[in-house]
Amino acid sequence: MTISTYIPKLTAEQKFMGSVLIVNGGNYLYNLALGRILGPELFADAALLITFLLVLSFVAMTFQLATAKFSVLFEHNVLTNFVNLSYRYATLVGVILGALLILFAKDLQGVFNTQSHLMFTIFGFGVPIYFVMSVNRGIYQGTKKFENLAITYQGEMISRLVITLLFVYFLPFHPSVLIAIGIIASFVFGLIPFKVNNLSLLKKYTLSKEHSKQVIRFFILTAFYECTQIIINNSDILLVKHYFEEHQAGLYASLALIGRVVYFVAWMFVMLLLPKVVQKQKDGLEHASILFKYVGYISILALVIVLGCYLFPELAINILFGSDYISIAPLLWKYAIATSLFAISNIFAYYFLSLNRYIPVILSAVLGISQVVFIVFFHESLLEVVLMQIIAMSILLLVQLAYFFYENRKR
Repeated sequence: MTISTYIPKLTAEQKFMGSVLIVNGGNYLYNLALGRILGPELFADAALLITFLLVLSFVAMTFQLATAKFSVLFEHNVLTNFVNLSYRYATLVGVILGALLILFAKDLQGVFNTQSHLMFTIFGFGVPIYFVMSVNRGIYQGTKKFENLAITYQGEMISRLVITLLFVYFLPFHPSVLIAIGIIASFVFGLIPFKVNNLSLLKKYTLSKEHSKQVIRFFILTAFYECTQIIINNSDILLVKHYFEEHQAGLYASLALIGRVVYFVAWMFVMLLLPKVVQKQKDGLEHASILFKYVGYISILALVIVLGCYLFPELAINILFGSDYISIAPLLWKYAIATSLFAISNIFAYYFLSLNRYIPVILSAVLGISQVVFIVFFHESLLEVVLMQIIAMSILLLVQLAYFFYENRKR
């Protein structure tokens, strides 16, 4: 039984949306609990590990979105071959990236000023599992089996929350090591339920030249965009961890966690957007209305969150993290603006991505790199770091809107 089954009158999509809200709430509770238990200095290392988890999720999302899209487009034997190839290549990529993390663990410790390199080593062993889990989720997403998709997210969230907190409270090891173990354990639970029908790692599977070309084009386009997501969504935390001392980095991590709530909720709409737009395009139907519906939802949510952060910043910091983090309160609403702009532009980007349009992806890459450049040159204070992101994300949203209206006018 999953949480969503207790509301039988709702549609599968509505149940999934409710499940995503619950999962996001659980993930927030996980981060908030660690912030309160560890304090700013130790939380800086924990937040870095959580950032690595987010980076991993963006890379693996390439496989999830590709699997979701072609689960809609392909049928019968073609779909079986594609799914098996997806699992095979996802596992291979996961093993390679995991091995690189293990190999360069000590170097990463030096770059990010962490207290232990074991956190990176342990995390590396879990990377292949995450990639397999992402393909599994892509199948459920593309076939609109939102009940099973919800279970995988709930299993990952609940297990990570419970296992990590129990470890941190009762085991006498460095918190970052215990958090890494808890993350790997959650990947295993996130595999449930695992789709094994017609799955074989030994049998040779192939796709036709035409189908292979479709998959490769979309995969490269998606991978490129996910790289820009990594840059935009995580570069600030990594750069702050590099440029600022532990206490400041811990404060900034708490700021990022609160301010990004609108972005994490926006993912719920991305999950629903892609298969709908692909199906509409396949059927030759209008699909821009789907985009505007989800943009409207995210815009309203963003406005509420920014106003809340502007009117009650100290209250929000006190309730969520405690008085140790109160000095970061004046930056809260500004950071919320930056993430809101990114969340809205992200909906446009994934809409175009589902239609195989590559120009918005290039635009996102350019602005993502510009954000990093801005922060590298302007990081005298945490305020300056936040302002650089507002500038970059404002430009990104404007160019995405301009491209959308240009394409619509041309058609």
